[in-house]
Amino acid sequence: MKIGFIGLGIMGAGMAANLLKSGFEVRVWNRSAEKTIALLGQGAVLAATPAALAADSDVVILCVSDAAAVAQLLFADQGVVSGAQPNLLVIDMSTISPRDSRTHAERLAAQGLRMLDAPVSGSREGAEQGTLSIMVGGDSAAYEECRPIFSAMGSTLIHVGERCGDGQTVKLVNQLLASGHTLIMSEALLFAQAGGVDLEKTLAAVSAGAAGSWMLSNRGPQVIRRDWTPGFTIDLQLKSLSAVLSAAADNGVPVPTTAQLYQYYRALQAQGLGEEGHHALIKALEGLAGFTVEAPTALQTAKD
Repeated sequence: MKIGFIGLGIMGAGMAANLLKSGFEVRVWNRSAEKTIALLGQGAVLAATPAALAADSDVVILCVSDAAAVAQLLFADQGVVSGAQPNLLVIDMSTISPRDSRTHAERLAAQGLRMLDAPVSGSREGAEQGTLSIMVGGDSAAYEECRPIFSAMGSTLIHVGERCGDGQTVKLVNQLLASGHTLIMSEALLFAQAGGVDLEKTLAAVSAGAAGSWMLSNRGPQVIRRDWTPGFTIDLQLKSLSAVLSAAADNGVPVPTTAQLYQYYRALQAQGLGEEGHHALIKALEGLAGFTVEAPTALQTAKD
């Protein structure tokens, strides 16, 4: 299958690279053209527009920031639909609301085109290593057709439901849990810092037990090094949590912790920190506590 890939940000660049490594023919388009350069060096072909990309693709993958961007890329002049061949399959790997995903699928179906929603989890590291978790909603036959594509990008592939939007619902469950883990990790590290214990040894002691989590093992060490390199940015997490709050309102579900998290992240964004990794959430709590979390080596360096 010829694949068109649109959206080469933190996640998309690694995903497209892994498709090339697996031997797929990949055409790329990105709003910021400079982000295509590395992939062109790996064998990708640059398309002039989303329409031109779709015209020579069997499958078009989108991995962009929000529902408005998805709609623009699909339905605007020179968008995917204007260049698509009959029965083209669109795979939307963005994180958007289930309602928006279903709307896009219905509009594509009216044009004789197919869609799967297939958001991912695993942050930048998983995208680069090809170990993403991919949660797919839509027709099961289309999912099986695309299994080799998903296998090139992820190690955990789950067809979660027959409706487009089901994948987005499961992804928002993931975002709700991930942000909750980040909050409690932040509280725990502040607690440890205030108690005067060695933070690196604390992480080593608790990470392998019942309190362990991916977030603690992967982002805890970054926090105590004051390393805010993003696997997923504050700006993107805000959009995800906004989608959670919208879907929760649609379904009448109380999510008070998520609402609180949204406000913490919004405050950090207002401070100009939106491009930092979302584990920088701890900075909001440090502001309340009046001290920062740092490993002893970092503290000593600061004193010196």
